[in-house]
Amino acid sequence: MRRRVVITGIGMVTPGGVGTKATWEMLTAGRSATRLIKAFDASAFRSALAAEVDFDPAAAGLTARQVRRMDRAAQFAVVSAREALADSGLPEVDPGRIGVSLGSAVGCTVSLEEEYVVLSDAGKRWLLDHEYGVPHLYGHMVPSTLAVEVAWEAGAEGPVQLVSNGCTSGLDAVGYGAQLVAEGTVDVAIAGATDAPVSPITVACFDAIKATTADTSDPAAASRPFDRTRSGFVLGEGAAVLVLEELEAARARGAHIYAEVAGYAARSNAFHMTGLKPDGREMAEAITVALGEARLDPTAVDYINAHGSGTKQNDRHETAAFKRSLGQHAYEVPVSSIKSMVGHSLGAIGAIEVAASALAIEHQIVPPTANLHHPDPECDLDYVPLTARDHRTDVVLSVGSGFGGFQTAMVLAKHEKGDS
Repeated sequence: MRRRVVITGIGMVTPGGVGTKATWEMLTAGRSATRLIKAFDASAFRSALAAEVDFDPAAAGLTARQVRRMDRAAQFAVVSAREALADSGLPEVDPGRIGVSLGSAVGCTVSLEEEYVVLSDAGKRWLLDHEYGVPHLYGHMVPSTLAVEVAWEAGAEGPVQLVSNGCTSGLDAVGYGAQLVAEGTVDVAIAGATDAPVSPITVACFDAIKATTADTSDPAAASRPFDRTRSGFVLGEGAAVLVLEELEAARARGAHIYAEVAGYAARSNAFHMTGLKPDGREMAEAITVALGEARLDPTAVDYINAHGSGTKQNDRHETAAFKRSLGQHAYEVPVSSIKSMVGHSLGAIGAIEVAASALAIEHQIVPPTANLHHPDPECDLDYVPLTARDHRTDVVLSVGSGFGGFQTAMVLAKHEKGDS
């Protein structure tokens, strides 16, 4: 029998702040963290905007040795995992029954770029001298080291997995972690995602395909999902980590349960590296399968946490997918995109959105879509513009869409005491 899986701990490092409380306060206030890039001189780039984390690793509790060893993305993940574990109040568990499922789209980008600049003498040398590299360079080249750092932090000796599915990595990592618990492979999964892509190479790559906005006139308003004046997404960074447990074990120890991971499904459009079909069929199929796994009718959905990247192609594709999968109910359920406030942190954002969805259930509040002043007439659903909304939020649908054609849907449900 498939075991039920619940979220009992949440940890976050986002442009909204270090910690879940700070992030949730920013999201419900409708406040944007997007700004001109401070990490490096971006004046020569087409897009000079990002949602950056104001992060002091020492203040966040990392030692000098950890900071020296770990890439920025790994630091985000470990700090998030610590908060999630503390939040869960998890008692001592057999290490072999703890697994890790961490997502990341671009791995240790910051450290790799910094090392390349040094080894190549700022690009002047084609032949690199490895003797100038830091001792941890190999670890930076292997993305799985991000998951390993979290496993060390958690004392996890069960399965450890790095999921890299582009922009759906976070959702897929949480989905995979939930499956490990559901099938009985582990009793606890530390699941989430991290990315720190705000670096010259990443900005240059998105400049090349013109996916990010070049509008710097009002940085805080640059990310405008579902708005007819939008001009591309805003790069972000951050992490979110969740503690997932089997329901009965969580109940038995009196754990606080944020939500149940009731359904999960992933599809691919097998179509184009960056393009999306306008009918949203593959995302709609993922939504339908996830709802089926949750044994819920489409009308049970109280809130949709959208991918909402702020590109015309994505916003219209998603809108079509919601209509296709939910029917008339799509016009009645509130939809919002938190990327309007925290930007698009690539592989990390899916986990951040799952955490926000669980908090929406916890607090019965729908976070808004910031900067939505001029609705796109082709996006004609209720996108909760500007202001958070008190609303019954017992069932949340969170979706993601990624380069390569990845389409993922997850259903979270409120867990009532005594519910069987």
